Amino acid sequence: MSTRTFDSPVFVKNGDRLVQEIACLEDALEFLYDWPRNRRGPIHATALRACQKAFETDYPLSAARSAFVGFAKSCRILEDISTVMPWVHTASSSSGGIRT
Repeated sequence: MSTRTFDSPVFVKNGDRLVQEIACLEDALEFLYDWPRNRRGPIHATALRACQKAFETDYPLSAARSAFVGFAKSCRILEDISTVMPWVHTASSSSGGIRT
């Protein structure tokens, strides 16, 4: 497979707490193929078709990314990572965060 990287990654919830980065077309396709069959619908089908078309032809990568984002929004799994994640914390001490 050739890697076709998105202009910016998409972050989605995969389960209750795990956030997955979808950075390229192949990531999006794998995520869509793995999506549970009983939760698929027309928006999933549209996103899958757009990603497949971008993979097989010169269909715009930005359109495939937009379709994937639309799918993620519709399933309420799209994550906004502009806020600091709880595990990302800067140490306030000069010892690199290690208490002595």
